[in-house]
Amino acid sequence: MSHGYSPRWRKLTIVILRPLLFGLLRRDWRGRGNVPGEGGVIIAANHISEADPLALAHFVYESGRYPVYLAKSTLFDVKFIGSVLRGTGQIPVFRDRADAALALEAAEKALVDGECLMFYPEGSCTRDPELWPMTGQTGVARMALATGAKVVPVASWGAHELMPYKKGEQKGLAGSLKKGFHPLPRKTMRVIAGPPVDLSEYAGLPLSKETLRAATDDIMAAIAGLLGELRGEEPPKERYDHHLVLEERRRAAPAAVPAPADPVEPAPAARKADGS
Repeated sequence: MSHGYSPRWRKLTIVILRPLLFGLLRRDWRGRGNVPGEGGVIIAANHISEADPLALAHFVYESGRYPVYLAKSTLFDVKFIGSVLRGTGQIPVFRDRADAALALEAAEKALVDGECLMFYPEGSCTRDPELWPMTGQTGVARMALATGAKVVPVASWGAHELMPYKKGEQKGLAGSLKKGFHPLPRKTMRVIAGPPVDLSEYAGLPLSKETLRAATDDIMAAIAGLLGELRGEEPPKERYDHHLVLEERRRAAPAAVPAPADPVEPAPAARKADGS
């Protein structure tokens, strides 16, 4: 069974969204030639805003590919949105369910069928206060090594000005951004694609935790390097680990202090004894 989609639905999204995005956003695009024109490929990108999926999809489409995302399964239950997602061949991700592996099976099938899969290895918008990429999850590396698909690293910058992540850190650059949607003045979406990440040293190795972590670190280093090029800055040597930060905050939090007990009303006998 091949990865299914409706050409009509894809055409509809192009007709509606393409002129809308051209009108809404300015563009600074680099490296589109690094996106292969055909064959299964994984686009691995940083994630700074809930608005960057559309900006990234626009870049990839203008590079000659139709983007296929892995989207939360709950979105497929929303009227019209679910129809669009299913019709364009997007892949549902079931979280906290026994059939969560179905998403990876569907994604592998899509790669075999020559689709262009869009991944955010961080798993969510970055919590790094300066909006650098966090440590990555190992799903992209696992899929690339299992299928032999190329991983094209992509970095984007600018969507945080259009729509800052509402759960972002309240310090650093993230804390300086005003929450909400800010279409005016028009924002420039800066996107750059690099050459495929060289994962050849891991080819044929067992997909152990160590192998997947090392391959993932290589992918995230390529993305961070591209983002540094866009920002004109040197990326940090150590990537932000959101799970480690949360654990450290829990350990540092003061222990809960029990509330003082209500004063005990002395018994009548005690009041008589002290003359009250």
